[in-house]
Amino acid sequence: MAALGSACTGINSISGFKPTRLKKPPYRIRVYCIGWDPDGLLGPPQGGHIARLEFRRKLEKDVEAREEFRRQVKEEHERRRARREARLPPKSNESLVEYFLDTEARDIEFEIARMRPRLTKDFFDHLQIELAKLRFAISRTKEMEERLVELEAMQKVLLEGTEAYDKMEGDLVLAKQRLIKLLQSKDRKSTLLEMVERNELSRSLLALLDENIANALRTDQKCLQWELGA
Repeated sequence: MAALGSACTGINSISGFKPTRLKKPPYRIRVYCIGWDPDGLLGPPQGGHIARLEFRRKLEKDVEAREEFRRQVKEEHERRRARREARLPPKSNESLVEYFLDTEARDIEFEIARMRPRLTKDFFDHLQIELAKLRFAISRTKEMEERLVELEAMQKVLLEGTEAYDKMEGDLVLAKQRLIKLLQSKDRKSTLLEMVERNELSRSLLALLDENIANALRTDQKCLQWELGA
């Protein structure tokens, strides 16, 4: 063994050979997939599992939020309907003034439509007399000033509201007449084209047409839309 060692030492010294240690490669070997798939049937590995789980959880939360919002809207609608039905119509002009003063802004259009038969010239004359008394009072208190402002605002809202309601009601009556004319026509396509030329297709008429089509579909009747498209 000693002779062999001295022989190796001699060879190294003669050839100039120096034993060196193998260096580690400057990169790391990364394992992308563990499994046996020689034919590549499973395809390349895919990541992002955590991101997909988080997205699914967020989507589920959004669905719950949407359902909660729908539930709250439905409950608010029921509360508003119950509140409106609980209000008793007043009998005198004086009580009708207070009735509208106590009406919430979001219910004013509904109350104008419901109380339209009571919003007569007699009522507005009564309101105008009270306004005149407040305007020309010799000494006005703070409460009188506030009531004057409230009554003036209410008068403007009621006048504009009744005017808009009457116009809408007139348009609706005219739309019903035109719808009857269209339904009773033997040539509905020609009648409809004539209405278009005369600019008679108002929003009210289109709404009635949609309602007629929806009712026909629900009751399995012959639908106007089918005939127009025939």
